[in-house]
Amino acid sequence: MSEQAEKLAKYKADAEKQLADCGVSAIEDEILSELVNNLRLVIDNKDALHVAGSDASELETVRKNFVAKKLGIDDQEKGAAAVTSVAEKMSGIRMKNRAAFYYLLKTSLT
Repeated sequence: MSEQAEKLAKYKADAEKQLADCGVSAIEDEILSELVNNLRLVIDNKDALHVAGSDASELETVRKNFVAKKLGIDDQEKGAAAVTSVAEKMSGIRMKNRAAFYYLLKTSLT
């Protein structure tokens, strides 16, 4: 297994743990694997792998770049409400895994 593959496997395991901590019992592996794979180019950038749930500008960036661009949801209020809801759900987790955050957004909005 390559070094990058090992890092991605560890990152995915962390996402699975955080999702379980948020009460997700049946994780759709296909969705999570796709999200983790999309982050493979930034696997060495610690800041890019986590979401700062208390930073309003970070949450707005997530809304614009993931909810609007990737999921195609243009309703700003709906997108912002979903991002805020996920941030609150993950509030007990200090280093919010971006793949887990995106997973919760994707499954709640689609």
